Amino acid sequence: MSDVLQTRKLNAGYGDFQALFDVDFEIAEGEVVALVGANGAGKTTFLRSLTGLLATQGQDITFQGAPIAGLPAFRIARLGMALSPEGRRLFPSLSVEENLLLGATVGRNGYWTLDTVRGLFPILREKAAVPATLLSGGQQQMVAIGRALMSNPALLLLDEVSLGLAPVIVRDIYAALPQIRDSGAAVIMVEQDIGTAMSVSDRLYCLQEGRVSLTGRSADLDRAMLSAAYFGKTRDVA
Repeated sequence: MSDVLQTRKLNAGYGDFQALFDVDFEIAEGEVVALVGANGAGKTTFLRSLTGLLATQGQDITFQGAPIAGLPAFRIARLGMALSPEGRRLFPSLSVEENLLLGATVGRNGYWTLDTVRGLFPILREKAAVPATLLSGGQQQMVAIGRALMSNPALLLLDEVSLGLAPVIVRDIYAALPQIRDSGAAVIMVEQDIGTAMSVSDRLYCLQEGRVSLTGRSADLDRAMLSAAYFGKTRDVA
């Protein structure tokens, strides 16, 4: 499998504050990679850098073989990257179906349509005409993921899917990952629940104060390694 995305010595920040330091990261086609770390470790900053929501310079981000650092977010979306953001960020004045259709406006054709998204999350068919922000938290998360899928991404970014949701709802949402992978999309998931992150991902990166402190295959890692990585003991597990 070839890499769908690579970063090399990626640095990013906000004004005078540097949030990421020389981050090397890669993900292959069809792969699920978890990104974990304490609050403030740089996880969301990393996703914002990939999507063009936070400006970076140079050749430090390569997507599908081409450098994308410095491109505006809308162009990166059209190239095939989609973000389901922390907090979901749904449009309260729009129905569930209207929120989903917004994802299709980037103009990419592929597997994901209203019918296939509703097949993945059947409750969205029943709630199609309901204002999206009147749904439960778990249903809103399904809308946010469905909206991102409607752009038919080559790379799907999931930021804090389980935040504030009951475990049974989280389990139902993550049960959709195999179908998302089968559609051809690679997935980067930011996840606070370490057990969930390890169980559903192929590989894992841990960030600590903006630096990669651990990387390896999820099946080869254990809680002791992750505990050490949270406190900045850098390791690379083959």
